[in-house]
Amino acid sequence: MDVNGTVAEGFEPVREAFVRNFELLGDRGAAVTVYRDGRRVVDLWGGSRDVDGTEPWQHGTAQIVRSATKGVAAAVLLLLAQRGELDLDAPVGHYWPEYKEHGKEHTLVRHLLAHRAGVPVLDRPLTPAEAVDPDLAAAAVARQAPAWEPGTEHGYHAHTYSWLTGELVRRVTGRTIGAWIADEIAGPLGLDLWVGLPETETGRVGRVAQVEAPPAPGGLRTRPKRAVSEAYADPESLTNRAFEVITPHADENDPAYRAAVLPASNGIATADGLARFYAALIGEVDGVGLFSPDTVSAARTEQSAGPDRVLVVGTRFGLGYMLHGSASPLLSPGSFGHPGRGGPLGFADPESGIAFGYVTNGFRKSVTADARAQALVRAVRASIDA
Repeated sequence: MDVNGTVAEGFEPVREAFVRNFELLGDRGAAVTVYRDGRRVVDLWGGSRDVDGTEPWQHGTAQIVRSATKGVAAAVLLLLAQRGELDLDAPVGHYWPEYKEHGKEHTLVRHLLAHRAGVPVLDRPLTPAEAVDPDLAAAAVARQAPAWEPGTEHGYHAHTYSWLTGELVRRVTGRTIGAWIADEIAGPLGLDLWVGLPETETGRVGRVAQVEAPPAPGGLRTRPKRAVSEAYADPESLTNRAFEVITPHADENDPAYRAAVLPASNGIATADGLARFYAALIGEVDGVGLFSPDTVSAARTEQSAGPDRVLVVGTRFGLGYMLHGSASPLLSPGSFGHPGRGGPLGFADPESGIAFGYVTNGFRKSVTADARAQALVRAVRASIDA
């Protein structure tokens, strides 16, 4: 496998792990970027641009990053709070009056970010065409009765996070969350990152698909816990219904889907775009920073922990970010970020100054911790501990 790019002295283990991802873990096309203290120290890519093609991955190839988009969406709400334009402890209905239906009047903005709002499912799933209509989708979420009393428990809002965050930003700013990201985050930082892909950038994005993981050494495969398997198999479970909110599943290679604004699931980025974004959350990159120290602290302060009503396993969330734990191991206990289902990962680790981005065109069945991304995280840890 020809791997392209560079690593700074001391980060050679990341290159070695990246190569092994292709040789042993079945990666077909991928990239990884790492920043330390605002400086790029790893920038690697390899394989094919399309999961089912032969054209080589180029520097600047972008891919859909699924739920890794959620970390970018969370930054919008936290930046609005940092600027005094949004109160995280205010009821959502203060900004979005229609949301008060069915006992949701006491839902706080922070509950949306911490997956405590109680609306991970919709009684009637949306078609792909309905899901990309912001008015229709937001109205559906506003009408939905919560599955639990908001604020009392937590469960992963796999798809509804799109319209919860997107509509709140639109009510507060008058802009779509995709436009806000472009104007206030991606533009100033020069990020290759979009929520709502412009037509001018379509040629940079590879085709993605679901792929099977190769057998583990000895031919063994890791099996999920029985409770998890049963939850995904039960059509009436919160787990199944949360991931089936858009039914049938959207075609992630469809230009119309990529151009839509779904901040829970359809952000498109390069590995550098993800890593550079997280680097700017915890410091400055080329003179541009995003979060104040207080906002960094708020982002990674635990809001939800324990059994997740949707994912079934134990999860930990800060304000919009997954925190280091068994379900989603990051670099250290102080790390915060967000995986994308089946592969992508972005996170920051303030103590070490590390910011990380991994993107791929082959998605696996994993939800919060992909073996390829985890191998790279371990290599980063080995590099900084050496």
